[in-house]
Amino acid sequence: MGGGIVIAIYVLVAIFAPLIAPHSPYVGNLADRLKPPAWIEGGEWSYLFGADEQGMDLLSRIIYGARLSILIGLLSTLISIAVGTVLGLISGYYRGPFDTIISRFADLLLAFPFLIFAIGMMAFLGPGFNNLILALTFKGWVEFFRIIRGEVMVEKTKEYVEAAHALGRSGFSIMVKEILPNIIHSVVVLGTLRFGYMMIMEASLSFLGLGIQPPTPAWGSMIATGREYMLNGWWVSTIPGIFLVILVLSINLFGEGLRDITDHRLKAK
Repeated sequence: MGGGIVIAIYVLVAIFAPLIAPHSPYVGNLADRLKPPAWIEGGEWSYLFGADEQGMDLLSRIIYGARLSILIGLLSTLISIAVGTVLGLISGYYRGPFDTIISRFADLLLAFPFLIFAIGMMAFLGPGFNNLILALTFKGWVEFFRIIRGEVMVEKTKEYVEAAHALGRSGFSIMVKEILPNIIHSVVVLGTLRFGYMMIMEASLSFLGLGIQPPTPAWGSMIATGREYMLNGWWVSTIPGIFLVILVLSINLFGEGLRDITDHRLKAK
């Protein structure tokens, strides 16, 4: 519940960013360059979290950065879920040559660490929002495919599936109406956890200069630019990093809670 509340706050702040942000996230004043947070000597309450190296309000950029990070994490996760679930259902239920080809392709993608693979994709495609989504989803569907395929292979041997066969139900109907509702909890839990992971990946790529490019506010690029000013402007990197950690931790806690709620096997115990 606590994780869900924090996520809801982040989402609401991201949606109403234009109304909440006290300053423009793109316009700065060099006179306010590296202005400290309000609670430090020399700070002002009009710049609650201080200003960055360009004199732009850090709080406003964090608020708009939340909008971008949540959007990228959500889109890449939903696309990965859709692709992985469809391929996993078909492969696990029908097996055969299609299953062999998709499984070997998934094994090939798993041979590459996610971050290294995403770096290679972004180096080839170039930075940008659409390319970032493509780089994250090109390999992101594999985890969903593997878990759905494995659970479908187990569920298709159970009596309720055999009963559906005896009633003359089609394979598509059995997959969607019988098997999928019994394994959806796995998709929900994994999807929630991957949502946080995708946000970390986006921040990592932006930190390396391969994701969202400045001056567009993105937490990863804000952390990267601020590391040059850690001695006299530690807040430029530290505060966006804290907000990222809190959100990802809340997402993980929320995913664990969803697992406890949706997994009927845990309820049976």
